[in-house]
Amino acid sequence: MQALTRELLACGASINEINTLRKHLDQVKGGGLARMAQPAALATLVLSDVVGDPLDVIASGPTVPDPTTFADAYAILERYGIVERIPPPIVAHLCRGIAGAVAETPKAGDALFERVQNLIIGSNRQAAEGALEAAQAEGFNAMLLTTYLQGEAREVGRVLAALAREIAATGRPVSRPACVVAGGETTVTLRGDGMGGRNQELALATAADLAGLRDVLLVTLATDGGDGPTDAAGAVVTGATLDQARGLGLDPAAQLARNDAYPFFAALGDLLRPGPTQTNVNDLTFVFAL
Repeated sequence: MQALTRELLACGASINEINTLRKHLDQVKGGGLARMAQPAALATLVLSDVVGDPLDVIASGPTVPDPTTFADAYAILERYGIVERIPPPIVAHLCRGIAGAVAETPKAGDALFERVQNLIIGSNRQAAEGALEAAQAEGFNAMLLTTYLQGEAREVGRVLAALAREIAATGRPVSRPACVVAGGETTVTLRGDGMGGRNQELALATAADLAGLRDVLLVTLATDGGDGPTDAAGAVVTGATLDQARGLGLDPAAQLARNDAYPFFAALGDLLRPGPTQTNVNDLTFVFAL
């Protein structure tokens, strides 16, 4: 399972795709816990770390119907061309499921869900709205852009940098002092052997585009305090980041090509290291224009 997850993360698979596989490889996920608990009444309190809060994807949906199939799971491996890199027991299990030799996950309409209640008690939207209120209380002209931020981290970073430049040039969509909040979760397709996480890569991708802007900064972080395999939650970029990096002999383009954001921001002292928060509701990104 660890090998499978590493391969899926490296090829840029979405959490929905990763969890489709998990639901067909784990007895608890994909409605499995509800199946085990029947006929007891079951209440599930959900902290959502998935964009859009789909109950069947959050934590791989242990107490909700699963709309995906063994065939869907196997198709994901084919889509990314990684079937040959996946441990053979996993591939064999999926093939047995497709052939009907292993029971499918429970689907909508199954009687076992009649006494199951699922309630979302924390989500990225709630976190983003809380951040919005805090920014307004501090005197910012604040707006919530989206809680559906997805895609390649480096591409999303450039879009957010363009937003920062628009605010600096025209005062749109909000005038200074501005704070734009965006929530969601990006992905990284590994191209190099560097160290970092999706938030650090997003931040690194903005360094050149924000260069020279006065009193503008981008802050991006994972709400659980851990971004990828690092001790940082994310990073901060300003209009001065590029010049400071060059002064230290750092090349942001070269480090982005290696997926090597962590050493870049560590050298600048611009990593965010709050430590574990014990709560994960995806990522938050802030564009400030003071």
